[in-house]
Amino acid sequence: MDRDTVEPQVSNIPGARAEQWASYHHEFAAPSTYVYEFVWDTQAPAEGPFCTDVDGNVLLDFTSHVAAAPLGYNNPLIRDRLREFDLVDPTKIAGQDFYVSGGFPPEDSEFPGPTELMERLVDLTSHYDMDRVFLSNSGAEAVENAIKICYTSGGHRGFTTDGAFHGRTLGALSLNRSKMVHRKGYPEVPGIVSVPYPSTDEEYEGSWCTDGPGGNVIADKLDPNQGVIDPAEVAYLILEPIQGEGGYRPAHPEFARDVEDLRERFDLNVIVDEIQTGLGRTGELWGVDHLELTPDVITSAKGLRVGATISRSDVFPEEEGRISSTWGAGDLLASLQGVLTIDAIREENLLVNVRDRGQQLRDRLEEADADGLIDVRGRGLMLAVEFDTKERREAVVEAAFRRGLLVLGCGYKSLRFLPPLDVTAREIDLAAELFLESVDEVATELTPTA
Repeated sequence: MDRDTVEPQVSNIPGARAEQWASYHHEFAAPSTYVYEFVWDTQAPAEGPFCTDVDGNVLLDFTSHVAAAPLGYNNPLIRDRLREFDLVDPTKIAGQDFYVSGGFPPEDSEFPGPTELMERLVDLTSHYDMDRVFLSNSGAEAVENAIKICYTSGGHRGFTTDGAFHGRTLGALSLNRSKMVHRKGYPEVPGIVSVPYPSTDEEYEGSWCTDGPGGNVIADKLDPNQGVIDPAEVAYLILEPIQGEGGYRPAHPEFARDVEDLRERFDLNVIVDEIQTGLGRTGELWGVDHLELTPDVITSAKGLRVGATISRSDVFPEEEGRISSTWGAGDLLASLQGVLTIDAIREENLLVNVRDRGQQLRDRLEEADADGLIDVRGRGLMLAVEFDTKERREAVVEAAFRRGLLVLGCGYKSLRFLPPLDVTAREIDLAAELFLESVDEVATELTPTA
C-alpha cells in the first residue's frame, strides 16, 4: 500500500466475510457498542489512515479508534522501532510489586518501559509542576485514581459538568452526564454536584454567570454567607477541555478563567480529563494548554496506550497501598508504545501538522454550506459537525461508510473527525470530499417528494 496514492475502494460493504465474522463474534460477546460491521483485517495492507477489511475493501479511517491510535495504522515511527526489540513473555507483570528494566542505565535503557513513560509524562506536565504518575490500564481507571487521591486530600464532594463523560467504572459513571444509558440503574458515589459546562457566549452568560454574590453557579454554592455547600467538603472539580461524548464542545475561555479563580479562592483541586484531548490531538500537547487554567491532576489514556493519573507529590497520598493495581505500571509493550508515540510527536513536530491540517479540514467544512449542517467546532484534529437532526447524522455516518470513510457520532446529533496526527493534506481533501458527497446523498434521500 502506497500512502501517497492509495484511495478508498469499496465494492460491497459490509461484505459477506464481514457479516460472517460479526455474526461469529456476537455468539460470544456481550451486548455493547458496535457502530457498524467493519472488520479490520490485521494481515492485510494498512498505513496511516488507510486500512483493509476482511472483504478487501480499502477504507479511510478518520476515527483513529476513538483517538486510541493517534498515529494511525503501522506508522513506521512505531512499527520499525518495535521490530528492534526482542519481545519477551510476560509482557505484563505485577508492576506494583516489582520493577522492570529494559537495560542499563535507567535514564537511557534499550527497551523503554513504564519507568521511562512516567519520566516523559512528568516532563510533559512540568509546566504545571507535576512530578508523580500512577499508571493503570484504562482511562476509567485513571479517573478513578484521580478522584481517589483528591478525596484523600480532604472532602467528600465533587463537581462534575453537564454533558460530561469520564468512563464506565462505577466511580467514573457517577461523574457522567452525557447519556442516561451510561448510568441508569447503577449506584452512584454520593456527593456529586452537576454544574453547567458553557461552550458558547450564550451558554456562558445564560447558564454559568449569575447575579449572586459569586458571579457563577459554583461560587454561589460555596459562598460563605449565602451558599449551600461548605468548601471544605469539596474534594475536586472534574472537566474535559473539550467534551467528547458530550458533542465535542470546547470549554468557554471565561468559564476556564472562572474555574481557575475558584481553584485559588477555595483551594479546589481541578482534575482535567485529557483521555481524548491529550497527546497533541487539539494542536497542543494537552487540551488544557489552550486555556488559562491550572490543573492539579491530569488523566490520560487512549493514545498513551495505558491509563495515567498525573499530579503533584502533595496531592498523591504518601501512605503506601492507598492506590495500587496488579497491572499498574506493568504493561511493558503498551508502555513502550506510549513512549514511542510521545517521542514521535516530538521528533516529527506533529503539533504543527495537527494545527495546519485541522484548520484545512475546518475550512472545507465551513465553506461547504452543506445541507443540514448547523455547526463546526473543536480544535486541531478533534473536530465535529452538528446536524439539524439525529436522523440526518446517522444517515451520513452510514453513507460515508458505504463510500469507505469511517467516522463516528458524538453528542446527540453530531459527527466527529479524528484522523491520525500525521494526516496529510491529500488525505484531508479525500475525507472532506467523501463526507460532503455523503451529506448531499442524504439530503436527496431526506427531501420529501411532491
